[in-house]
Amino acid sequence: MSVLPLVFTSGWASGINAYAVVLLLGIFGRAGLTDEVPASLQRTDVLAVAAVLFLCEAVADKIPFVDSLWDTVHTVIRPVSGAVVGALLAGQSGSLSDIAAGAVGGSTALASHFVKAGTRMAINTSPEPFSNVIMSTAEDLGVGGIVTFAMFNPEAAAIICAVLLIIGLALLIYLWARIRRFLRRRAQRREEKRLAAEVSRVAR
Repeated sequence: MSVLPLVFTSGWASGINAYAVVLLLGIFGRAGLTDEVPASLQRTDVLAVAAVLFLCEAVADKIPFVDSLWDTVHTVIRPVSGAVVGALLAGQSGSLSDIAAGAVGGSTALASHFVKAGTRMAINTSPEPFSNVIMSTAEDLGVGGIVTFAMFNPEAAAIICAVLLIIGLALLIYLWARIRRFLRRRAQRREEKRLAAEVSRVAR
């Protein structure tokens, strides 16, 4: 079960920034810092694609409302990435079944993704854009730091991720009322635009 803490940590991090996880694990593997990373994550083409997508996310994630759209698109991508990375890590070490590791990585990624997406919806209710930049930067640094820490202290990193996930889910429940108001106002604005367009069309 030695790989389980790393699977859990990579799953949590994948729910926030899956491309950063793939990129960092691949780099650590190629640098010889760990034997847990499979060769498939160390390939040059995988690292190149992960780097490009990471840069795209780094930009999109700091723009209000674009970040929520990006999160919506990645509702499937992040959990799948967490599951795949977890299964690959388990297959490399042989200490945990691929199916079990995929389930742990995918479910953890899904939970942390919902925390990230919900928090961003709450932040987007604020008119100023600086909170998006600050939160996105903190998430990028947090993912980089926790994945790096997991290379040397996987058990401690997993405990930190578990605590952060519990806090995040509790915060998401607390912010849910604000998020619902935001979604209701956005739906109302869309309806007003649709009605205005119909009135304009009839007037012509």
